[in-house]
Amino acid sequence: MSEAAELRAFREETRAWLEENCPPGAKGEGQVPTGSSKIKITDPDVTLWLERMAEKGWTVPTWPAEYGGAALSTGEYVVFVEEMRAMGARAPLMGMGTGLIGPTLLEHGTEDQKARHLPPIARGEVHWCQGYSEPSAGSDLASLRTRAEDNGDHFVINGQKIWTSGAQFADWMFALVRTDPDVPKHEGISFVLLTMDQPGVTVKTIRLISGNSPFCETFFDNAIARKEDLVGELNKGWTVGKRLLQHERSGMSQLVGSRPQDPGPSLEDIARRALGEANGRIGDPDWRQRVLEHNMNSLAYRLTQRRTVQESQDGTTPGPATSIFKMYGTELQQDKARLMCDLRGTAGFGWSGDAFDEDALKWTRSWLSTRAASIYSGSNEIQRNIIAKRVLGLPD
Repeated sequence: MSEAAELRAFREETRAWLEENCPPGAKGEGQVPTGSSKIKITDPDVTLWLERMAEKGWTVPTWPAEYGGAALSTGEYVVFVEEMRAMGARAPLMGMGTGLIGPTLLEHGTEDQKARHLPPIARGEVHWCQGYSEPSAGSDLASLRTRAEDNGDHFVINGQKIWTSGAQFADWMFALVRTDPDVPKHEGISFVLLTMDQPGVTVKTIRLISGNSPFCETFFDNAIARKEDLVGELNKGWTVGKRLLQHERSGMSQLVGSRPQDPGPSLEDIARRALGEANGRIGDPDWRQRVLEHNMNSLAYRLTQRRTVQESQDGTTPGPATSIFKMYGTELQQDKARLMCDLRGTAGFGWSGDAFDEDALKWTRSWLSTRAASIYSGSNEIQRNIIAKRVLGLPD
């Protein structure tokens, strides 16, 4: 059977399985588990969907079967994503376990680390957070000061991390720590894994201008990371840490571990409600053009993501080109949030009160939240530098 015929057969099988096994409560907008026992799942359909997809290996479809995946090829993976989108099915699992530390361990972890950490991630039994940024080490991450001292079979960690997304819900953290302060800053960093439920770890949430608290400060006071949870070589963690950031910035993790479609009402729907229609189109020609441009840019972005996945020979995340996804994806996100608020006119300035409906308040706060998108995960200015040097080969 030809490759094309095999993919057609796989598509038919996938579509049939999804139609039979995806419960109604797992379609459209709704909760997606992260693996945290601290976040209550409110819909039994969500739990059922996670269980069925984990048994199938489709919570992490490209991972090897021995670690809980389905070992899908790149072509099968693309088909899988397309069929999920077509039926409006939400991903059964999301988070830094499936999207960041899991793929990184597949590349850099020992066999013991893979066997211990990957299956629980695939089953949705653990929630991970990231310990990278510090108060004095943001864009210049290699200046980090959190120390990890060798104490025989474990490291003793002291210091502080900031902007640790979801730390209040996390079971484990992957972190960059300073293990040799006497060498050039990039050469004395190690990549370790540690449990969050220990006396030496304290988490405090950070309230943002949007009213949400997705980020935290994390303090280490003689916290422990076991030696068997050192990923890669001692003092060589910068290489591992950079590779993880490529998984984060690619946007490809969203195809595996996040919602398979953009949630919420479309720009066209909001525009038609706000401006009316003329001959079946958005009534205002200027707004029609603005919405069209955004949709065309979004489609081009998604097609570029898809092409990148299809061109990947081994199904892994590409290298420095992932900075393109991070930079342009956040700008698209910010553009949509701004347009959604602008379409509501004065209602788009709502923060609280009976004068504003629920959607208006949601999108105002969403717009405020997206202002941070071009800063976290490496600012867009940093991404442009990476693109210039590592993708385009421009001189320093």
